[in-house]
Amino acid sequence: MSRNFAFWPIILVLALITAPLAIMYLFLAIDTVTTSAPGSFWPTRFTLEHWRFLWDAKLTGDVWGPTATTFIFASTMVVIVLTVSSTAGYAISRLNLPFRRLFLSGILVMHAFPAVTLLIGVFLVLQFAGLYNTLIGVILVKTGFSIPFGVWIMKGFYDQVPWEIEMAGVQDGASRVTVWWRLILPQVKPGLLSLGIFVFIDGWSEFMLPRILAPSSNFDVLSTYLNRVSDPDTAQYNFNLVKSVGLFYTLPILALYAVFQNRLMNIFSGGTKG
Repeated sequence: MSRNFAFWPIILVLALITAPLAIMYLFLAIDTVTTSAPGSFWPTRFTLEHWRFLWDAKLTGDVWGPTATTFIFASTMVVIVLTVSSTAGYAISRLNLPFRRLFLSGILVMHAFPAVTLLIGVFLVLQFAGLYNTLIGVILVKTGFSIPFGVWIMKGFYDQVPWEIEMAGVQDGASRVTVWWRLILPQVKPGLLSLGIFVFIDGWSEFMLPRILAPSSNFDVLSTYLNRVSDPDTAQYNFNLVKSVGLFYTLPILALYAVFQNRLMNIFSGGTKG
């Protein structure tokens, strides 16, 4: 009992620190469905007027096109990153590869570089490949930045699988691929799920790469769509409308985090062995 009471000061301090943020987000959500008189602190009327952008494209432009593009962008990232990470992580963990430690160190260095420091080189490569200003080019670049992290994380999860499981399959005559697919991969499903959710959230919230690598393209993701809507110099600027669009943008991420928050914490249990 005394140990539980010892945590109350820490909980109280954390509550005081987070209370302003919680109140701010609460009022943000309230403002999206209410109106208030100028200078008034409290809302005066319930309304769905600020959510008209969902069915009235004349208000802020079509929101469902950017939503579909963002979903495709994030989902494609998940598929590519999981495919490469699940196979590369297994090879690094189980096979006696030459220069294995050097390769692992290279993966960490690749993940350590901020994306902005590599944009000039990425721009030149995309220009040469004819993928500049295309969704495919942005997906490949963002996926390339995410794969080193995914490989390192999956390698850590594979390290935690006992060798006896794999050896039993090999002794029964199964091929290495069959053993990986039927015996090893089910053991690391928590890692795959955690990594997939993390990559999806990362792709959903990406703003810089679509803005820089596809500035004049004919597609929008929700982050660039919100940036355009939130421009105060546009005609008939409505702050509550901007709040509604922003809340619409973040709702899928909040839902994913609320449902899978424990799974997301599992991702940091991998990648601890060399």
